[in-house]
Amino acid sequence: METSLIPRLELVGITKRFPGVLANDNVGFSVKPGEIHALLGENGAGKSTLVKMIYGIMQPDAGEIRWNGQRVVVHNPKAARKLGVGMVFQHFSLFEAMTVLENIALGLDSKVPARDLEARVREVLKQYGLQLDPHRTVSTLSVGERQRIEIVRALLLNPSLLIMDEPTSVLTPQEVDQLFVVLRQLAREGCSILYISHKLHEIKALCDTATILRGGKVVATCDPKVETSRSMAEKMIGAGLKDVKKAPGRSFGGDKFVVEGLTVPRTEAFGTGLDSISFTVRAGEIFGIAGVAGNGQSELLLALDGEVQVQPEAIRIEGKAAGELSPNARRRLGLCAVPEERNGHAAIGDFTLADNSVLTARNRLGMVTGGLIRAGAAKTYTGKVIADFAVKALGPGSTAGSLSGGNLQKFIMGREILQKPSVLVVSQPTWGVDAGAAAAIHQSIVELAQTGTAVVIISQDLDELLALCDTLAVINGGRLSAPMRVGEVSIEEIGLLMGGIHGTAAETHIVPGERDAVPA
Repeated sequence: METSLIPRLELVGITKRFPGVLANDNVGFSVKPGEIHALLGENGAGKSTLVKMIYGIMQPDAGEIRWNGQRVVVHNPKAARKLGVGMVFQHFSLFEAMTVLENIALGLDSKVPARDLEARVREVLKQYGLQLDPHRTVSTLSVGERQRIEIVRALLLNPSLLIMDEPTSVLTPQEVDQLFVVLRQLAREGCSILYISHKLHEIKALCDTATILRGGKVVATCDPKVETSRSMAEKMIGAGLKDVKKAPGRSFGGDKFVVEGLTVPRTEAFGTGLDSISFTVRAGEIFGIAGVAGNGQSELLLALDGEVQVQPEAIRIEGKAAGELSPNARRRLGLCAVPEERNGHAAIGDFTLADNSVLTARNRLGMVTGGLIRAGAAKTYTGKVIADFAVKALGPGSTAGSLSGGNLQKFIMGREILQKPSVLVVSQPTWGVDAGAAAAIHQSIVELAQTGTAVVIISQDLDELLALCDTLAVINGGRLSAPMRVGEVSIEEIGLLMGGIHGTAAETHIVPGERDAVPA
C-alpha cells in the first residue's frame, strides 16, 4: 500500500435523506492510494446509498467528496469513471437478450472495435482464471456468471478506485481466492479498493481498514486483521451475535419430498440438463445441495418448484405425484420455494410488499376469495413478515424495489417460511445478507425443520450448508452425488465432487438401504 498522505477518496459530512429515512448521517472517512478499505454494516445501514453517491448515481444533500485532496462534484457515473472510479454492483445492470461482449461494450464510455474488446476481455478472464464465454447470451447464464461480467467490465477501465459491492456473494471459494490475488495486485499497483461484503472472514483476509456503519452513521473504524469476525459483526448490529442452535437429539419422520430419476433435457444452448437426479428428504431434515454456479442449480430449482414440468412420479410431495403440476398446484400440496434471483423472479420490484405476498401466499393463507384480493389479510401477513424478520421497510405498502438487497432477501425468506410449508426449497438463502440477518434466517430455517418441514437448501456457501444441513449432496454437470452425512465428510472431499469426480467419494458414506441410519 502506498504511503501518500493525501487520500485517494475522502468523504466529509455526507448526508442523504429519503422520505421517512435518513440513509446517511454526517458520514466521513477516507481511503488511501493502494488501500483495501472495507465498508461494513447491516442491511439498510446506508452502504449502497453511500457508494452510489461516490459513483454519481445519487447526489448528497450535504457534505463533500474529495478526490486526491480536491473537492469534486460527481454529477453522474460517466463523470465518476472519468475521475477513475469503477464499480461492481450487487444488482446486475445487464440486458438479458444480449451477449456478454455486447453488455460489456455498453458499459464503456468510448467505442472499442469488437475484436479488440474481445481480446481485452479474454485477457482479463485469463488473469482471473474465470470461465466465461464472451459470445453467450446473458439469459443463459447463472447468477455467478453474470457477476463475473460486472467484475470484468469494471476492471477494463483500469480504475484508480474500484468499488466492489458484494462481489463474491455468488463465487466459489476457489474463485474468491483467485479474485483476491488480483485485488491485492491492483492494490500493490496503487489502485484503491472500497470493498463491501457481509462475509467477514473475507474482510479479515483481504482488507487493511474497515469503516462500520449503523443506522446511517459511522460507529467504528478498525483493523480487520486484529478483530474477529464476531467482534466486527457485533459492532455492525450494536449487540451480541446469536448462534444458530439445533435442538439436541433431533429425529426425522417419514419421507416428505422424494425426487427420483429427475431428468430434464438441456433447453438452452449453454444451459445444463439434469441427469437422473434422485434424493429423499424426510420430515424435519435439512438437505443441502452444494456446487459451483452453472452446474444445473437453476434448472433443478425450476423443476422442483414447478416452473418446469417433468414426469409425474419424478417428484412426490407428501406421497403425491407432483411432477406435472404447476407451481400453484405444488404450493397447494405444501411446497414453498425461493429462487436465487430475488429481483424479478422471487419478487416484482414495482409491486408493493403486500402484493408480493399475494403472489405466493394467496392460496395457502386465504388472501383471495371469489377472485377478489383480501387486501387486509395481505397487509396483516406482510406486516408480520416485516416484524418477525426485521425487514427495514416503511410498511406493507413499500415497493419491493425500494428495499436494499439484503432486506428484500429477508422479506422473501420470511414470506415463505411463515407460510409453514410441508416442503421448503430455497436457493442461496442468505445471498447479500449481513451476519446478524443471516443468523436469524438460519435459525428460522432450523426452527421450521423442527416443526416437521422437509427443507432443501441449494447454496454455494459451504460454511452455510455445513452449519445447517443434516445431509449433503453435490451437483456437477447436472448430476447429483450420493448423499453424505454432514459431520462425516471433509471439505476436500466436497471440493473433489464439485470439480466433477462423481460417485466413489460420497458413496462411502451412505449406501442403499442404510439411509435411515443417518443420525440426527
